[in-house]
Amino acid sequence: MRRDSIDMRIGELSRRTGVSTRSLRYYEQQGLLRAERAANGYRDYDESAVIRAANIQGLLRAGLTVDDIREPLDTGCLNEPLGQLPLCEGALQTATDRLDELDRRIGALRQLRERLAEQVTRTRNALAASERN
Repeated sequence: MRRDSIDMRIGELSRRTGVSTRSLRYYEQQGLLRAERAANGYRDYDESAVIRAANIQGLLRAGLTVDDIREPLDTGCLNEPLGQLPLCEGALQTATDRLDELDRRIGALRQLRERLAEQVTRTRNALAASERN
């Protein structure tokens, strides 16, 4: 029996949120989004999936990981548009930790770039010197 609150297939959810159907399937596979299955096997979503899918996509685009957003999702913290939510417990710390990790990775990449740039300069200088001889 079909509940009245379930009324949307994956294509419509994708159109309404701008999230690709592939991403929606991935969110479901990761336990971030839930769909009921119709008798024919099609996914059916309720209206709350519109906000949740958009929030998930926004947080992933911001640099958080699936694991980062799983906990707030489980506590219902992503059931309203992100700008209207009260801060979920731990959300600020999670985002701060992710930012710190990104800063460490950026620092490591800068060091790697400097070493590579030095190598390129040494190689160019060696080639130039060999051409003069």
